[in-house]
Amino acid sequence: MRLRICLTLTMTLAMAAAHCLGQTVGAFDQQRQTALALEQQGQNAEAEAAWRVFLNAHPSNPEPYAHLGLLEARQEHYSDAVPLYRKALTLNPKMPGLRLNLGLALFKAGDLKPALQEFKLLIKSQPPGSPEAQRLTILIGMAHYGLREYAEAAPYLKQAAASDAQNLQLRLALAHSCLWSKQYQCVLDTYHEILTLNAESAEADMLAGEALDELKNHAGAIEQFRAAVKANPREPDVHFGLGYLLWTQMQYPEAVSEFQAELANNPNHVQALTYLGDAEMQLKHPETARPLLENALRIDAGQELAHLDLGILFADAGRRDDALRELSVAAKLAPEDVNVHWRLGRLYRAMGKKDEAKAEFDKASSITRAADNALVDKMSDGHARPAQAQHPAAAPAEK
Repeated sequence: MRLRICLTLTMTLAMAAAHCLGQTVGAFDQQRQTALALEQQGQNAEAEAAWRVFLNAHPSNPEPYAHLGLLEARQEHYSDAVPLYRKALTLNPKMPGLRLNLGLALFKAGDLKPALQEFKLLIKSQPPGSPEAQRLTILIGMAHYGLREYAEAAPYLKQAAASDAQNLQLRLALAHSCLWSKQYQCVLDTYHEILTLNAESAEADMLAGEALDELKNHAGAIEQFRAAVKANPREPDVHFGLGYLLWTQMQYPEAVSEFQAELANNPNHVQALTYLGDAEMQLKHPETARPLLENALRIDAGQELAHLDLGILFADAGRRDDALRELSVAAKLAPEDVNVHWRLGRLYRAMGKKDEAKAEFDKASSITRAADNALVDKMSDGHARPAQAQHPAAAPAEK
């Protein structure tokens, strides 16, 4: 009898436990399904609330963290998505798609170095040539590009472009990467590929022109920029690029026309203002040149060439104190510019300051670095090193 009672009690307890467990599993599944349904319906706020209820009940489950991260990313709150993805990854490093989502959130938040680490880790596990491997190749290339690691970006972008024969943007990014990493033949090869996709690509003509300029083919560079102007006269920097190339060849009247055309497109183009002022100065139009140079400096006081030219104009007008001020600023901005020191030496000598004049002439004599007038430096918008602004025919050092 006692055994029967014990068996009955045991069975009753087991049935009660199973009932409770069934209720728990059912509640778990119901919470999860509710959150998933709201997420799929695009009801982000409601889905977030549902996932947080689920998370409070199951704090060691990675799924709610992953879905909360997805909801933040869907709303373009990429920086907020990252810690949620990282928490999910800590709880389950093998959760499908999670590491890629983390990398994409980092990439879109502009946090490119850690994004690159995630992408490079992922690509190791992908079969070569698979769609996922191709996608990761593009992402790795563009992450390097965004970090201005152009030499590292180029092989990935080249591989990605080879897998997508119709992708114009990939080829433009590749051409830029090759240009800024001094792979000029790569630029020209990519240029021909771009032409098969868009025969009237002004940007491609400009890239080819910049490469030819780096290769010292100045005539070829000018022709490429003329083609770019013809293809799209409103392309940003197209007139400036052509004007600058003409300026380097001392073709000042035509350079003036191109700088003016750039300013018609963009009145605040500081380099067009600066080089237009310089070209007018070279053409012996000081009253036209000075307000252009002063306007350029109001926009950007770091334009060394504008300070240099104003110093020259003030010196020629007998305004020696003003000239000294401008030339001194130019010397601070470009201490390796031979022409600045030569002009300062002449000014000091005219002011009767022989020791200061000798010091400047000595500096000019000791500077051996050649003037760098490469067009890529003028048009890189901060991607390349700052160029030293000098006249096409820099003045010789004077002793």
